[in-house]
Amino acid sequence: MADINTGGGEAKKGKPKKQNLRVDFTPMVDMNMLLITFFMFCTTLSKPQMMNLVMPAKDVPTTNIDRPLVDKEKTVTVILGPENVAYYYFAEPNYEDYTSLIASDYSPTGLRAMLSTRNETVLKQMVDLRMQKALDKVTIEQFNEQSTEIRKDKDALTVIIKPTEWATYRNLVDVLDEMQICAIGTYAIVEMTDADFFLLENLNTKGATFAATR
Repeated sequence: MADINTGGGEAKKGKPKKQNLRVDFTPMVDMNMLLITFFMFCTTLSKPQMMNLVMPAKDVPTTNIDRPLVDKEKTVTVILGPENVAYYYFAEPNYEDYTSLIASDYSPTGLRAMLSTRNETVLKQMVDLRMQKALDKVTIEQFNEQSTEIRKDKDALTVIIKPTEWATYRNLVDVLDEMQICAIGTYAIVEMTDADFFLLENLNTKGATFAATR
């Protein structure tokens, strides 16, 4: 038992006798052990969430590589701009029409609504498959196999993500979350080009930048 004894001894003449004070630290030790066990248990449960992201190696030559053909009509380019604003355009950019670049945000009524509409066929199949998994009608192996096949559908949407230097890490995480929510099977993170910056500037000036180049 852990304790502290203070006082005691013989009483002197004319002075009150000191009482022996005993403080038992056993309950405190028990409390500390409970707290340590609690925090260890919580730390085990709260594992960090990670997202797998495969990026192309820079030292791999880009020539003589078989690239899958992507239908440009099934392609959306998302630009992560400043102040939590996301811009997107469909298929190929139209430099003459500044309204072809559309400003949006990361809310459910923003990028998610657009991606869900454009990827509606695949998303419906994924929702049905997730429902079957929730009802234990398919195993995890079957779910993974079927979800891979669904994402390879010919009507599946391809998304190109281009973060600017003003975008935050949170913006990138949010847009990657939307890829999973909207069942986007093919997406890539690509660096911004001068043409992309031109689109942003042309939108902000409402076409004056393009008019100045003519």
